[in-house]
Amino acid sequence: MVALDTDVLVLGFAFQRDDRQTANKNFLSRVFDKNPATTVYNLVEFLGQMSFNLSAKRLSEWRSWLVDEYNLTVLFPQARPEQSADSFYRNEIFERAFAKISKEKMAYLDALILDLAERTPNVEHFVTWNAKHFKNKTALHVVTPEEFLQL
Repeated sequence: MVALDTDVLVLGFAFQRDDRQTANKNFLSRVFDKNPATTVYNLVEFLGQMSFNLSAKRLSEWRSWLVDEYNLTVLFPQARPEQSADSFYRNEIFERAFAKISKEKMAYLDALILDLAERTPNVEHFVTWNAKHFKNKTALHVVTPEEFLQL
């Protein structure tokens, strides 16, 4: 499974003059049948960014123009059966992220995203245009879309 960072998705919808557009589009086409995924944290970050340019109606249709269009699986954290809601949220939103922030020196949202991707079975690659923020901070294979195309 290939986990996509927010910046890859944003570039798919914006910044049409960006020099990375061709590589990004080629990557999104190539990964379509490779079970691409993104975390719920990436999703809300992406939708927040898109909210500045889309109507509320269009934004609410995100499943069709994002998930279906790119064959994306949205990864959600899973509580253990014996875990209370309070314990789950405290652990997910603070404890796990803070541990990663402390150990790896990274931004909060990056810590949430990476931690969830790492815990998801079968995720092997994390694809981002900001690979330097994640390399050597995870066991996942972190690559840019251009680098992924060379694999």
